[in-house]
Amino acid sequence: MAPKTKFTKEQIVNAAFEIARTEGVDSITIRKVAEKLGSSIAPIYVNFKEAGELVEEVYKKTFEVSRQILMEQNSGNPFYDIGVASIRFASEYPVLFRDLVMKKNDQAKHNEEETLGFIKMMRMDPDLNGLSDDELLTILLKMKIFQVGMSVMVANELLPGDFTEEQMIQLMSSAAEDVIGTAKRRAEQQ
Repeated sequence: MAPKTKFTKEQIVNAAFEIARTEGVDSITIRKVAEKLGSSIAPIYVNFKEAGELVEEVYKKTFEVSRQILMEQNSGNPFYDIGVASIRFASEYPVLFRDLVMKKNDQAKHNEEETLGFIKMMRMDPDLNGLSDDELLTILLKMKIFQVGMSVMVANELLPGDFTEEQMIQLMSSAAEDVIGTAKRRAEQQ
């Protein structure tokens, strides 16, 4: 009898991630992952008791990929970087983006810790100096609504075919300037 092929947990998650990337998270099954690895299902069950555990790991990997795209921006303007990273993630991983944003799931629910991290990043932006945490939160929510909407359009190919990433970024920057300018004027009037 031939020895069973062994796979690391990371190799199994990567195979499941590739399935999710092209077919969606709902397409992950132990059998499909085994096929992707050229294996029986036994090595997968050594690392995961059920498909749900594997799906959780795929979501974790998806968020890691998203954070990595954000870290690669590093323009010196964190607010800008968040928007650009969202557009790039939606463009490079449209199926996963739709699974995270357009389907109800616990992984994409509001995360207070993540929101506080974004507020912390926004405080480093000189254009946002002098605004309170509540004002920053309002700006973040407004821009998140705009950015998610634009990213949904990117992931679903709803923008004109000749609309470039640079044009998307310019449009998002223009919207951010409008939102920030309005917030500053409102703060000055109080």
